[in-house]
Amino acid sequence: MAIAKREADAARAKKAEELRGRKRGLAGVDYIIGALSLIGLALSSWMIFFYAPEDALQLDPQRIFYLHVACAWLGMLAFILLAIASVVCLVRKDERWDWIARANAEVGTIFISIALITGSVWGRPIWGTWWVWDARLTATLILWFMYVGYLMLRNYMGRTLDSMRVGAVMALVGAVDVPIIYLSVNWWRGQHPTQQIGNTDAGLPPEALATMFVTLIAFTLLFIFLVRQVYHLQRAQSIAQRLRAIVS
Repeated sequence: MAIAKREADAARAKKAEELRGRKRGLAGVDYIIGALSLIGLALSSWMIFFYAPEDALQLDPQRIFYLHVACAWLGMLAFILLAIASVVCLVRKDERWDWIARANAEVGTIFISIALITGSVWGRPIWGTWWVWDARLTATLILWFMYVGYLMLRNYMGRTLDSMRVGAVMALVGAVDVPIIYLSVNWWRGQHPTQQIGNTDAGLPPEALATMFVTLIAFTLLFIFLVRQVYHLQRAQSIAQRLRAIVS
């Protein structure tokens, strides 16, 4: 019995040490991604204000374009990832995918909100108003409401299977809005210029194109970093909720 007990204690100690090593490894990845995103944001800020040429028609207000496009892209990407994670969570019955879904919802709400705000700030000097009911703007606003509704619904229903199911349905419905946002300028006449599918340069000069891609990469790294942090927070909250249920 004593030998068996020592072996069990040794096995638990070994497993605990492996978990601690894994956590240190994950923290190291977070530090690397965070550092890269910080460097990228600093570089993209310099490029936006000092490297990218001034637009001949819109002048300095056009520089909001780089931030606006990056945040809009990530706001839409987050909802697609939210929908995918929600479906996988229901299929595999793995709560970790629900943490991923919730993390994308929280971070995506921030980015889509920044996209709407920067779009309004950019539109004020160019269009002469803070807001127009343009097809793309309206579709983006609908996506923002889907984000907010998803978060409110999940928080109200808690961490239950019914909450996951309803959240997945809502995520799939909202995901339909993402291609509508992208293609709306070609489907309906509005303030935004039309675009060709697959055309990424939009007639930008090389300096502006390079600035756009650097900004996209920098903000994508920031997005990954934030999603990972919120994922860890969601995991901690789930564990704490289970511990409270055991104690009570």
